[in-house]
Amino acid sequence: MQVGKIRRANGDAVVLVENNIVHTLKAKTLAEILHATNPTAAAKASVDSAVPAEPLGSQAFLAPVDRQEIWAAGVTYKRSKVAREEESKGAAQFYDKVYSAARPELFMKANAWRVVHPGQPIRVRADATWSVPEPELTLVVSPSLKIVGYTIGNDVSSRDIEGENPLYLPQAKVYRQSCSVGPLITLAESMPKLSDVEIRLVIKRGGAVAFEGSTTLAQLNRTPESLVEWLGKEIDFPDGAMLLTGTGIVPPDAFNLSPGDTVDITIGGIGTLSNPVE
Repeated sequence: MQVGKIRRANGDAVVLVENNIVHTLKAKTLAEILHATNPTAAAKASVDSAVPAEPLGSQAFLAPVDRQEIWAAGVTYKRSKVAREEESKGAAQFYDKVYSAARPELFMKANAWRVVHPGQPIRVRADATWSVPEPELTLVVSPSLKIVGYTIGNDVSSRDIEGENPLYLPQAKVYRQSCSVGPLITLAESMPKLSDVEIRLVIKRGGAVAFEGSTTLAQLNRTPESLVEWLGKEIDFPDGAMLLTGTGIVPPDAFNLSPGDTVDITIGGIGTLSNPVE
């Protein structure tokens, strides 16, 4: 069972997707569903019987966010650790230490209003020379710090800027159109066993595949629960939060994301998040 938001001519709507059928909900915000004691029951109870259900396929999905802060974790896969060490030789020891430390690397990626919708363009920084998408399982977290669902996130990053100096991390990670989320949230009880879930990245250029790679969540070095626990230390999230959990897919050093590319991220149990690049 999944929930999300779609754009219609007569206004945006919160929807429930089940068995490839889209049901319009009476809820005006996703928070009404996600922050309920039982989100699955709340979604079912909110179905608007006055609006005909429709087959999944032609809908224009919006990023499934209301007012949540979007955070991200780094160096949670060994492949990411190695890549960060390679891009920043002078600070390699810090990436090695954070990979094995109890405390994870956490940073704020975007406000809800900065999130790029599915199908809309993500960007590479004009002052960067080495940019990559980062496909990540994204945790949907309630104000009580409960993982209530899962979606797909793209943590677009400028590797050359971060590699120059780790203190430039905010500029490498946080800029206009650098974060996309969606298209749907799979409610927690409907998600497959996480260790069996595959993440796949495909980047197309000129109609051909320029890069593709995959990993599984079994390679994630931290548990989602531990990441959320650290996220909630000494900070409150009255509107809930989303937490990107890091990437285990890193294109080769010679690869640079370019305007005109298309980035497709597929995660088992959720779907595919697709964005063009500008």
